[in-house]
Amino acid sequence: MAKQNGIIPLQGTIGNITFYKSKAGYLAREKGGVSANRIATDPAFARTRENIAEFGRAGKACKMLLTAFRTLVMNIKDSYTSSRLCREMVKVIKADAVNVRGQRNVIDGEAELLKGFEFNSNSRLEATLFAPYTAAIDRVAGTLQVDIPVFRPIDLMASPAGATHFKILAGGAEVDFEAEAFVNGVATSEEIPIDSSATPELHLLTNVTANSTKPLFLALGIAFYQQVNGVFYKLKNGINNALSLVEVSGMPATTPAP
Repeated sequence: MAKQNGIIPLQGTIGNITFYKSKAGYLAREKGGVSANRIATDPAFARTRENIAEFGRAGKACKMLLTAFRTLVMNIKDSYTSSRLCREMVKVIKADAVNVRGQRNVIDGEAELLKGFEFNSNSRLEATLFAPYTAAIDRVAGTLQVDIPVFRPIDLMASPAGATHFKILAGGAEVDFEAEAFVNGVATSEEIPIDSSATPELHLLTNVTANSTKPLFLALGIAFYQQVNGVFYKLKNGINNALSLVEVSGMPATTPAP
């Protein structure tokens, strides 16, 4: 690097030279960086290559999961849903105790770490719906189900101003991260008034492949509406809607051959 001399110090980049301020004063240096070829071949960058491989694997898995829940997520998400999910997917991959670094993957990782993920950080399910519910995955039958007993919305729900009705949403997905394929389903309630009347008992069931050997995911959410002259309108493009992964079943345990 070189020290700048002159009446007017420079900051920024001109051509191939970058001018900047540091504790040592105003300096200048030639733009540089490690070449892609060196990163791909130099033994000194082995850890970097391993990290790149796993980050790439996490990115693909994140995209696949969001696609599997696209019907629900398109109206229930925030600006950072994808990046937040990818960060959690990296944790899933790092939990892989089978493969060496650089080859760790979602299948051999701990998909259960994704349980509790909120697709909309602006409206968390646990801070929106207070009614008790049970979530269950039956891998043998290929069913993913949420059951909610009778409750009074005015007491057990934090609804946004202007909302007159809501829907409870459930989504199930069987995701094959290696083949980049999925089987999914969605079940929803009718529009329910936000008042002191008791709701009906809800049983939201979705189906995937029976006896699946792939990771299974069950999401529960809520969407708010305003009724005007018999027509239901969504509120603020879903900013107040919530969706969370309430149950996750990773790869089933295998029984060693005799």
